[in-house]
Amino acid sequence: MATPHIEAKLGEIAETVIMAGDPLRAKFMADTYLQDVKQFNAVRNMYGFTGTYKGKRVSIMGHGMGIPSMAIYVCELYKFYGVQTIIRTGTAGAMQAGIKIGDIVIAEGACTDSHYLDSMGLPGAFAPIASYDLMIKAVSKCEALGYKHYVGNVFSSDVFYDESASWKTWQKMGVLAKEMETSALYGIAAREGKRALTILTISDSMVDNVETTAEERQTGFTHMMDVALGIVSEL
Repeated sequence: MATPHIEAKLGEIAETVIMAGDPLRAKFMADTYLQDVKQFNAVRNMYGFTGTYKGKRVSIMGHGMGIPSMAIYVCELYKFYGVQTIIRTGTAGAMQAGIKIGDIVIAEGACTDSHYLDSMGLPGAFAPIASYDLMIKAVSKCEALGYKHYVGNVFSSDVFYDESASWKTWQKMGVLAKEMETSALYGIAAREGKRALTILTISDSMVDNVETTAEERQTGFTHMMDVALGIVSEL
């Protein structure tokens, strides 16, 4: 079967999928870490691959930028391809002093300025949170590997170029970093009764006013990949 955005046949996608905003980062991960790799998607150049990692079957796929794009792929994977677990490996901007380029942020929860979750018809504001078992595994992997990491709230924003400096209001609430997708991922996973986790690498800092290059974001942030795949090896 094929969906409007994924051309894979049923069975070509593993029950566990690691996702990345950049489809070229997904390709890098598949080429670098997986064995017996087969590509299952190229629709709109949103590449998807299935292979094995330490004997465990896993798929890796891009999801694009922003909540609408993330929601499309997550919905199709959960609802039509039997996916049970999605781990997002993404980049984020640090909102707190002391969090530096290359540090890992494990998203315990996701605040947002998006109204996407309103479409679920809930009689109030839903608080999207990670799957606890995945989060604990991620923390354990970071500790074992010696990777500097933080656990807490992130801010899933609809706005990349924000000239209002409104991020400082989220900073005061202790939010660790800004990204653009996790709120939707966690909300959809909850609705579908599936598991989800976001593991982020800090690629820029609003506090220190520094940023990385596109190439560094595509291939340089391997620590979060190690953590994500380490989780897969234990599922």
